[in-house]
Amino acid sequence: MFNDIGPLELVTLIVLAVLVFGPDKLPKVIQDVTRTIRKIREFSESAKNDIREELGPEFKDFEFEDLNPKTFIRKQLDNEDLGLKEIRNGFDLKKEMAEVTDAVHSRDSDTSSASSSAGSAGSSGGRIDMTKKPEAPGPDDRPPFDADAT
Repeated sequence: MFNDIGPLELVTLIVLAVLVFGPDKLPKVIQDVTRTIRKIREFSESAKNDIREELGPEFKDFEFEDLNPKTFIRKQLDNEDLGLKEIRNGFDLKKEMAEVTDAVHSRDSDTSSASSSAGSAGSSGGRIDMTKKPEAPGPDDRPPFDADAT
């Protein structure tokens, strides 16, 4: 609990406690604080035991530290029964992306060969050629005026 308190900070806390409570009352205050901490720990342990008894025998290995999400996930990832390592190792993102890229490129070559065989017929069987740039609108091709939009 106090692992990150250095010696200088500890001396500062002791001096501050002596100044606030005085040397006469300080031992009584320390006893009261330790008694209160002990009661809180006993209450916490009895509450944990009551909860374990109420949960029943199927939760005999239940730990309250597992309620912390980080601890729970770490414990479940270490568990071999889930098979997460096999799933992680079986999924190769680079391979999947290469297959998708190959499929797209082969479809593009099929589309370009189909449009070249269609010749100058105008449209290639209802398909839109995405390689052509759209034509610029002429001076008479204005969009309709919408009074509600302004």
